Amino acid sequence: MTIEFSAINTTPEMPRVKRDIVIIGAGGIVTDSHLPAYREAGFKVQAIYDINAAKAQAVASAWDIPHACSTLPELIQHGIAHQAVFDIAVPASEIKNILPLLPAHSGVLIQKPMGESIEEARKILAICQQKPLIAGINFQLRRAPFMIAAKQIVDSGALGDIHDVEMRVVCHTPWNLWSFLNDKERMEVNYHSIHYIDAIRFFLGDPQAVYCKTMKHPKMMELAQTRSSIIMDYGDVIRANIHTNHGHDYASDKQECFFKIEGTRGAIKIQIGVILNYPNGSVDKFEYVLDDGLGWRSLEIKGSWFPQAFIGPMSGLQKKMEDPAYHYLNSVDDAWRTMCVVEACYQSTAKAATDVQY
Repeated sequence: MTIEFSAINTTPEMPRVKRDIVIIGAGGIVTDSHLPAYREAGFKVQAIYDINAAKAQAVASAWDIPHACSTLPELIQHGIAHQAVFDIAVPASEIKNILPLLPAHSGVLIQKPMGESIEEARKILAICQQKPLIAGINFQLRRAPFMIAAKQIVDSGALGDIHDVEMRVVCHTPWNLWSFLNDKERMEVNYHSIHYIDAIRFFLGDPQAVYCKTMKHPKMMELAQTRSSIIMDYGDVIRANIHTNHGHDYASDKQECFFKIEGTRGAIKIQIGVILNYPNGSVDKFEYVLDDGLGWRSLEIKGSWFPQAFIGPMSGLQKKMEDPAYHYLNSVDDAWRTMCVVEACYQSTAKAATDVQY
């Protein structure tokens, strides 16, 4: 089976009628990613609220948002009045406290992670199911244009049988930009590698087990973990590995960030530029090779992880609100399974290693 690479479509599906959005939270992820993505997609943001009222007002002014709400109930009333989608971008520990306040049957997009722990994730899932809410978790890497392109190629059979998936990050991440992470017991996997776990699940489905070790860096001891080695176990043939080292501060040209998929008939290698030399970033590169003897080639992909990948979770949620039968890639039910893998990673890293017998 082959695929016409010129026919690859990475444009997110849009709802027939775009709903207004109200946003809870006015932090950097909102201004850097949510708002640019929604503007590009033509979504109208009607109101915004933040516990810091001055911040909400500043963001509203900068982004032409009509209402900067001074209280959360005021924001919710705006959402009800406009039949809007609720976009929650707050610390993960607060999600479970906000969801019960929303009207039943609301559409709600929740910024990842799905809580700080599996217990919180379970509560979030239960609230969404019992209210009920039409809910999604903003695991957006699987929605990045280069990931959508890779998935179409994989699904076409052009690479043959997939047997090796690798995510490698060797960079210097300025964690000081997110000081709230300093008090998190679960940091690297829950706030960063969770993206890669979710992306691998997007391609391979659920692993049967994981092996994980997540650890500190001697120059970043204020953070619980900044480096991880994760093996997602898919049996005796498929290898799926995640390697992250956020403390490589030895010149930007030696940093690496790539996602690689190998099959029996070809391979794809994607450089994810936004992670490199952060926050300046570098370019994305999408390269592939097939068993046709023509060697490695490049494919031009329009858009990137930030902000374009943030369009899909919102547009998909609105399509799900229109059509309950629509397969929503970011559903809270699917996200729960990513959180189960994250929990297994922390359980694995807490267990003693197997001693070597000499």
